[in-house]
Amino acid sequence: MSSYTPAELCVIMGSRALKDGQVVFAGAGLPLLSAIHAQKMHAPGLAILFEVGGVAPRIGSLPRSTNEARSVRRSMAMPATVDMMLYLQRGYVDVGFLGGAQIDRFGNINSSCVGPLENPKVRLPGSGGANDIASSANRVFIISYHEKRRFVEKVDFITSPGFLDGGKAREETGLLGGGVERVITNLGILEFDPQTRSMTLVAVHPGVTQQEVHEKTGFELPVSDALEETTPPSEEELTTLRGLDPERKYLKEGDF
Repeated sequence: MSSYTPAELCVIMGSRALKDGQVVFAGAGLPLLSAIHAQKMHAPGLAILFEVGGVAPRIGSLPRSTNEARSVRRSMAMPATVDMMLYLQRGYVDVGFLGGAQIDRFGNINSSCVGPLENPKVRLPGSGGANDIASSANRVFIISYHEKRRFVEKVDFITSPGFLDGGKAREETGLLGGGVERVITNLGILEFDPQTRSMTLVAVHPGVTQQEVHEKTGFELPVSDALEETTPPSEEELTTLRGLDPERKYLKEGDF
């Protein structure tokens, strides 16, 4: 079996979750790499959108951010950022793909600060377009490293809304999008109960135990009765991924 890093595992699991013909609004970092990988591997008709205005570019050299020239290479169009947000609000985006510093049991994301907003311990990059994506995309996928400090009972600040307090809270608030559908980590895959909207473990990666997942989660995590084990990355998937990021811009250890 091929060896791979946690970041490589997450990117490939994210890539597999994307389907040909979908429209995906990808955030910078591993979500972007997942989208490009899917386009190369099995979804040539996947259309990637960027908040800077690139519509369905064909990525050549990997962009360092979503706001540079390489992210609009051979785009079908390049409208203004406000138009990209309107695409979201009008329901044209199938998947919003995000990361975050903290995620809670209801899929709310914090990328603003650690500690109270008025006097934070750490100031984080903020929303960018993430709030718009989480609010309006038809579904949202999240990639994150799995550890207690990230998977918390309640985020310090809701930068991007998941299911808020659970249950029907999101619907009652009037948010247009469908909310978080899947969380992909280096330990497994998590989805959300359709009634409580609480995060549930639905799959573990090879060699990972339920106990390990529980120990690295900061809240009580239900486990699906149909818990599965994911298929490890293939040699072809890994070769393609490493070819996309030969300088390890996104795949380097510690940048996850």
